[in-house]
Amino acid sequence: MKSYRKELYFNLPTRRGLVNITSMVQQAIVESGVKEGLVLVNAMHITASVFINDDESGLHHDYEVWLEKLAPEKPYSQYRHNGFEDNADAHLKRTIMGREVVVAITNGQLDFGPWEQIFYFEFDGKRKKRALIKIIGE
Repeated sequence: MKSYRKELYFNLPTRRGLVNITSMVQQAIVESGVKEGLVLVNAMHITASVFINDDESGLHHDYEVWLEKLAPEKPYSQYRHNGFEDNADAHLKRTIMGREVVVAITNGQLDFGPWEQIFYFEFDGKRKKRALIKIIGE
């Protein structure tokens, strides 16, 4: 069995942002040489998320509005964690959106359902962060 590891680096200029990383993950699969297996993609920071959904701008806007209602950024004083950093909302948003995805690899390609894409979602940006791609298979 083959194993391949790669890190993706992000430094978004805004506090929150969404990046479609599907092509980067597919490129890692090509680099790995794996034709049949699994790929794990996970955010390596507790204020960012990796998830699968549709690449549609209205949905992306809806995520932002929905998450802000569930865990509003301000006022900072509403969170006990914010005595350390003003990013408690980012931790909560990450919990809701999840840490990682696992996708099957078939014939060297991501084996998706209709419309599925992989996204990195940043909730506390303006600094360097990373996501891990781990591929196993034959």
